[in-house]
Amino acid sequence: MIPNAHRLPRILSVCKYYLCDFCPAELFTNTRSDLGPCEKIHDENLRKMYEKSSRFMKEGYERDFLRYLQSLLAEVERRIRRGHARLALSQAQQNSGAPGPSGKNEEKSQVLTTKIEELVLQIEELGSEGRVEEAQGMMKLVEQLKEEREQLNSTPSTIESFAAQEKQMEVCEVCGAFLIVGDAQSRVDDHLMGKQHMGYAKIKATVEELKVRRKRERKSEKRRRRESGRRRGNVSGRGRGNGTGAGGVTPTADTPAARQTAAGAAQETGRGPGVRNVTGSAAGAQLSQLLDTRAENVQSNIYFVFKIYLFDMLL
Repeated sequence: MIPNAHRLPRILSVCKYYLCDFCPAELFTNTRSDLGPCEKIHDENLRKMYEKSSRFMKEGYERDFLRYLQSLLAEVERRIRRGHARLALSQAQQNSGAPGPSGKNEEKSQVLTTKIEELVLQIEELGSEGRVEEAQGMMKLVEQLKEEREQLNSTPSTIESFAAQEKQMEVCEVCGAFLIVGDAQSRVDDHLMGKQHMGYAKIKATVEELKVRRKRERKSEKRRRRESGRRRGNVSGRGRGNGTGAGGVTPTADTPAARQTAAGAAQETGRGPGVRNVTGSAAGAQLSQLLDTRAENVQSNIYFVFKIYLFDMLL
């Protein structure tokens, strides 16, 4: 049963390198750069589920994948440098005429030449003394020594031959293998299509691709942050333009003109510091009017009572 996409990163048996793109262990099977078998799961369906999940590119798998590929490239680059150093050292030894196995052969040849000359003198002495059989036996020995000397002079040493071969070789700048300069095109094609060369070529291309992707993602993140900050600034600017600050609170200027303006506005709306004066004036006017009305009523009542009293007196 295939697990859910959101649970994929928590499965320890799944190869996280394969989830990102590929597992390097599959590239160099049965080659000089064999990394050994990968014990984790390689499943194409799991990789597709990971790419569609909400945690894609958020678990750090791609960062670890890039770091591992860079370590493999660093190793092959060290191998390439060692190959160049080996060829340079061989060339320097040949140019400087450093004594090698060819010098040893020359020394042996000199010893044989000296010994042959001594034997020739002895043969002459034996011939002058009439000892022909002994002289003939020594002649056979001289012939053997001459053949040995010719073999030393005509046969190059093994290391000398190897140095001559190295002089005609170069280092592959992708995988570090030694290549013969001017080799047949079929062998060159076999090398280019080999697992080791193609594996390191794929790793190098993937590293460049991941670097470009990371650079592009960083630019996108910076752009999102700038846009987010710009939107927050626009919202804050609209709030200040409407006379309100953060949270819609109207800022109060602590100046005499502002206090006078605020007091006038409060008086017009019946609120603020001037409300007591406005209320007192209105109440005084109403009270005065009420007293005048009551005084008129009292006078009218007194006049009415007085009229009744006079009417009773007349009766």
